[in-house]
Amino acid sequence: MEYSIHGTVMPMIELEMHQGESVYAQTGAMQWMAQGIDMQTKVKGGVIGAFKRSFSGGDMFIVEFTATDDRVKIAFGHTYPGKIMVFNVSETSLICQQRAFLCATPNVEYDIHIQKKLGTGFFGGEGFIMQKFRGQGLVVIEMDGECVEKHLQPGERIRVATGSVGAFEETVSMDIERVKGFTNMFLGGEGLFLTTLTGPGKVWIQTMPVQDMVGEISKYIPSSKKS
Repeated sequence: MEYSIHGTVMPMIELEMHQGESVYAQTGAMQWMAQGIDMQTKVKGGVIGAFKRSFSGGDMFIVEFTATDDRVKIAFGHTYPGKIMVFNVSETSLICQQRAFLCATPNVEYDIHIQKKLGTGFFGGEGFIMQKFRGQGLVVIEMDGECVEKHLQPGERIRVATGSVGAFEETVSMDIERVKGFTNMFLGGEGLFLTTLTGPGKVWIQTMPVQDMVGEISKYIPSSKKS
């Protein structure tokens, strides 16, 4: 299976599949497909798998696309301004923010990652449940805005603004740290807590979390006042 990514602000990924190859995707993600592709809506992983996807910000159902002809193409699009990224999870599992999943090859398992620390779940910006992908093959995910990759050495730690963690390898640990200083906490604009990521492993930081984008846009929406 070959792929190419088109566009910048609202990108699209185009897959070229050989006969018999398949991919499963988030419902509503498909933009167009050629003849010679069979589409089936399923509950992958049974009831448990469906609830896992629901709890991690996805849909209970997935759509599976299978090539019945050779070298047929299908495209999946981004749902908000950002970046599409492709990962091979054969070597290490990938943990992502909620809503990240776009599509994956059949042998990639869509699971959940539960934050074990209460503080991280409440104040880390990603919630208690994140998306986790493991197995063999490729997974395609969505990032908010642009994306910066950091490769952390063992014990190396970075502090990240709340909500800006797009994805990280399973070898990376995630925690929170309280912002020090009264003026920093209440006037610095970063809130009360920062997310901390400790290596070894790669992390991907997104520049415009969708919740921040919504907050900025809401400032310019007129509010209706009752007379």
